[in-house]
Amino acid sequence: MRRAHVSAFTLLELIITLAIVAVLAVFAVPSYRNHVVRTHRVDAASALFRAAQFVEGAASDSIAALPPGLDQAPQFGTAVYRLHVLPADDANGGYSIEAAPDESGPMRDDPCGVFTLDATGMRSNKNVANGSAPPTGQCWGTG
Repeated sequence: MRRAHVSAFTLLELIITLAIVAVLAVFAVPSYRNHVVRTHRVDAASALFRAAQFVEGAASDSIAALPPGLDQAPQFGTAVYRLHVLPADDANGGYSIEAAPDESGPMRDDPCGVFTLDATGMRSNKNVANGSAPPTGQCWGTG
């Protein structure tokens, strides 16, 4: 009687395959997370520029609140950042807009913290937790 040829993975082949998958995961997961963080930061910066364009084009000198869609980043869907128009003062050129991470969102612990753009074009960040922030270029995607 002849036995049928059985084709199967050996334990060694299975362990090698799992090791390769583990090594790929070690590098892929942090890279993916960094990409998501950069994307949220770019969304915040873009939302600030859209809001600034709205504020500059508005007929009224004082805008108390931004309309729906311009008051969050991303513009549609679940908000990751909330935008607010701040009062005018001598330093900001007429207005200032800030994008603060949503308290329950994925960026609540981001070192870049709150993004701010004013009428003079000055961009800045402040981290509410420790009072500092990384360099502006790193947060705004220019560094």
